[in-house]
Amino acid sequence: MIPIPSGVRVWIATGYTDMRCGFPSLALRVQEVLKHKPMGGGLFCFRGKRGDLLKVIWHGVLQSMKEVNNRI
Repeated sequence: MIPIPSGVRVWIATGYTDMRCGFPSLALRVQEVLKHKPMGGGLFCFRGKRGDLLKVIWHGVLQSMKEVNNRI
């Protein structure tokens, strides 16, 4: 369980994402498609086509990129 501070915006990508993409390319999608900063404090969730893989990009309080790969 990852505690999320109150006030953090959670963005969930609709559809599915090619899970072969690394975190730098997912961060680029956040910049180009959503027009947001991936290091701006938001939590961005991307789901795989089968629905069993989730990639999360979050730049939290510690000012370091937190990357989480979880099998659901």
